[in-house]
Amino acid sequence: MKAVTPRTMQEIDRRAIEDEGIPGLQLMENAGRSCVAAIMDESGLQGAGQAVVLAGKGNNGGDGYVIARLLHEQGWRVKVLVLAEQGQITGDAAANLIRLPLAMISFCPDESRLAQHGDELCRADLIMDALLGTGLNSTITGVYRTAVELVNSSGRPILSVDIPSGIHGTTGMIMGDAVRASLTVTFALPKLGLILFPGAEHVGKLVVADIRIPPHIIQAAPGFEILDAAAVRPLLRRRDRRAHKGSFGHCLIVAGSPGKTGAAAMSANSAVRTGSGLVSLTVAASLNPILEVKTTEAMTIPLPDSGSGHLDLSVRAEIEKLLPGRDAVALGPGLDRRPETALLVRSLVETITAPLVIDADGLNAVAEDVGVLLRKKSPSLVLTPHPGEMGRLLGASVPEIEANRIAVAQEFARTYGIYLILKGARTIIASPDGAIAINTSGNPGMASGGMGDVLTGILVSLLGQGYPAWDACRLGVFLHGYAGDMVADDKGEIGMNATDVQEMLPYACKRLFMQPLSDTAPKTLTQFIQ
Repeated sequence: MKAVTPRTMQEIDRRAIEDEGIPGLQLMENAGRSCVAAIMDESGLQGAGQAVVLAGKGNNGGDGYVIARLLHEQGWRVKVLVLAEQGQITGDAAANLIRLPLAMISFCPDESRLAQHGDELCRADLIMDALLGTGLNSTITGVYRTAVELVNSSGRPILSVDIPSGIHGTTGMIMGDAVRASLTVTFALPKLGLILFPGAEHVGKLVVADIRIPPHIIQAAPGFEILDAAAVRPLLRRRDRRAHKGSFGHCLIVAGSPGKTGAAAMSANSAVRTGSGLVSLTVAASLNPILEVKTTEAMTIPLPDSGSGHLDLSVRAEIEKLLPGRDAVALGPGLDRRPETALLVRSLVETITAPLVIDADGLNAVAEDVGVLLRKKSPSLVLTPHPGEMGRLLGASVPEIEANRIAVAQEFARTYGIYLILKGARTIIASPDGAIAINTSGNPGMASGGMGDVLTGILVSLLGQGYPAWDACRLGVFLHGYAGDMVADDKGEIGMNATDVQEMLPYACKRLFMQPLSDTAPKTLTQFIQ
């Protein structure tokens, strides 16, 4: 499934109405009916209950009027609180408003009139948030801000129509305050603001409803791929029964320094756990005895270091001799930030022709001369920065990066012709051609040291096994988070570590194989993510 911006969704609606001749009133009716269907499926309420619908003056409010009418017809006791004067409601919304019994409606254009209905909100079996749609682009104030506060403090189940009011539909930012929904029913396609944090924390269970927009319009619309188990499952390859270790690639990892041998070991061991046929780990000679203990299946290759434990430009020729026959290379985990080591990293970027992953101190080395990316030899270069590393690559602050993660990743990948994995909650994956994927796996328990080293090992393993770079990035990022989610299910989020995730990788692959292949048939209601 893909996510779209509100602007794209507006164009989808326009095409459905103008090109296909579907009346806007019919789309609004379909939207309202899908919300009522979700209420019946998800609320757990037995029979008719008591509902309060809070409606704005736009089409989101119009959806709310349809919901109110349909619930009323099913025997529900319904109160509709309209945050406007009647004369401010126009178009399709007005056409649905006049279909409601007058006794059901209270017009509350200011805080004082709205406050009179606080008790009704607290007594409701269900509150319907139809205040503000996906077009919100300014901080909410006045009666709308008061309404959000009343809804959130009610303690009642809340269904948000299309998007919880107060969330920016493109960035997921909270525009002053936002409804915290129990269930959100969005229409045709999920909007970016529902997927990206912090907005995603307000969504509750997300249901994507088919409101009968022709499939060819939806398929033609530009969007952003959402990575869940069903989407990623087709990427994971089953093994040929006749395979041998040479069938699954030989990857080379350049890593480690004093105090950071764990990073080197975790990346190598994670490559093994992701299915590499052979893994070689190049380390400073004085660290080799330590890495011999920390790794078993991976082979270590000691390089001259004069006893310092650090690699520098003097070992470039030795590393270049190792490159033939290696199917993928990783640079960076635990290498340290010494200027001499940074020179080695940048030199290797200009030399290595195999698929290449750069992480951690490798990224810090690149940040000192980002132009080296334009001199790369690898046709499949993958960078895996967290926001701080991304800030160093761009010379920008972390808040600047976090405020527009998709645009930052997309522009950087296009500019330098690389694959960029911008890590964090909802990791963003960008390809050189501008494609974007948004990952949904992972959890806060993974916010601990070594997790990035595990991801590096996963990625270099998949590239070494011959996965195309775009597939390797999407599969690798999802698999990393998926294994983390399995650890959290078993142990909880607090105290899980990177080795836990590394050891869970084979089980994650096994579970992923058990997922059904994506079903592309239209569905009336699809539970997307909880």
